Amino acid sequence: MHSILFITLFISLIALSRASDVLVFTDSNFDTNAKQHDILLAEFYAPWCGHCKRLAPEYEKAATALAKNDPPVALAKVDCTVETKTCEKYGVSGYPTLKIFKNGQILEDYNGPREADGIVAKMRSKAGPSYRVLGTLADYEKYLEYDGYSVVGYLESDIHSLKDDLVNVANQLSEKYRFAYTTSQEILDKAGYVNKIVIHQPKRLQSKFESAATVVEVVGDKIKSFIQDKVNGLVGHRIQSNAADFDKPLVVVYYNVDYVRDTKGTNYVRNRVLKVAKKLSEEDVNVRFAVSNAEEFRQELTQFGISDVKKDSKYVVARDASDQKFKLSEDFSYDAIEEFARKVISGDLEPYLKSQEVPEQTEDVKVVVAKNFDEIVNDNTKDVLIEFYAPWCGHCKSLAPKYDELAKTLKKESSIVIAKMDATENDVPSQYNVRGFPTLYFAPKNGKSNPRKYEGGREVDEFIKYLAKEATEPLDGYARDGTKNKGGADEL
Repeated sequence: MHSILFITLFISLIALSRASDVLVFTDSNFDTNAKQHDILLAEFYAPWCGHCKRLAPEYEKAATALAKNDPPVALAKVDCTVETKTCEKYGVSGYPTLKIFKNGQILEDYNGPREADGIVAKMRSKAGPSYRVLGTLADYEKYLEYDGYSVVGYLESDIHSLKDDLVNVANQLSEKYRFAYTTSQEILDKAGYVNKIVIHQPKRLQSKFESAATVVEVVGDKIKSFIQDKVNGLVGHRIQSNAADFDKPLVVVYYNVDYVRDTKGTNYVRNRVLKVAKKLSEEDVNVRFAVSNAEEFRQELTQFGISDVKKDSKYVVARDASDQKFKLSEDFSYDAIEEFARKVISGDLEPYLKSQEVPEQTEDVKVVVAKNFDEIVNDNTKDVLIEFYAPWCGHCKSLAPKYDELAKTLKKESSIVIAKMDATENDVPSQYNVRGFPTLYFAPKNGKSNPRKYEGGREVDEFIKYLAKEATEPLDGYARDGTKNKGGADEL
């Protein structure tokens, strides 16, 4: 009896040790093992590294998917706290470091997505030519088992003009989608297409609410944009690596989207969104829909004031064509989503604005929040210099006394406003590209839609020289070259 239990336990442990599709390489076997793989992605990591821990489940999912690829793509990992020689050999200086190898030689550093679907798409594009030729029905049926989007050309002959069109677009988009063509009569008969290019949805996204295949209705240079416009269907699966592919107006439903562990549960929610999308599509209402994993897009949800993401909750938000944000306040339902989408398009909803409360203006530097941005910065009677800052930013703290002095010096200039905004607590309009702190912009009277980024020095006299030159109208206290006028507005 004990021996049976021991054997069972032993077999279970072996099964667990083999459960991972990520290969483990060491100093002693790295070179030998790497040469066995045409294409290999290797992760160099440290067990204590937080970024490595976050990558681990995504890397595992990608390894499982790529093991089934045709041809297979291997993913490996190297523990740099143990396998120091290998990590030194490849110049690893931070974790995780990922590198792509071809037949044991470094092909390039991996700088692509860090979530499973993105890793899969990136590595599949490295694993072979930009398109495949499907010769048999078995090849074709296996090809359509792929869990991503596929584009197939069904051609009567190799010299059909659509072949060149397909190859051209495949060379541009193969990192995102798979491309193939066939001239097999057996496949043409089975598929029912002749001299057509067709976009095929992956099986996990197929439903009764829309066709699983979309015929490309254009030729030549227009094929690329057609595919990009139609490939995600009525409700696309939006992930980090394709988020930029979804045009606005866009309604996104965030929940526990998981096509690896819970396809049925994921599609139960998506199908409810599909019903709305289908109805509005048939009415030619200009709005797109997508589903995303709430945890994966946790940071994005904070832009809508959602910071406490719960696993079993559903969050519905939208952006219109002007990039204004909207948030559904009601519980998730078919009717609520439909009404929400219609109001986003019609303009009958109040946009969501992340904003501090409007403060009393007690200082020479005007304090701007999202709620009073239009009133202060977009005032067409004023030229405005605005600083976007973060409270924790050291450079912002160093600038503060100089900025205060600038505002005090120019406070009698009636056409100039010196302002500041905490960009961590307020939505920044899209025409202001704020990627670091402090960032300063000049918004002249008649150029509010096209503000100019300030790239000059940060001493008071340098600010004054810039403003004297760029002001819509001459300053009272300064000439255009920044020199003081006698008896000017800055003299007390």
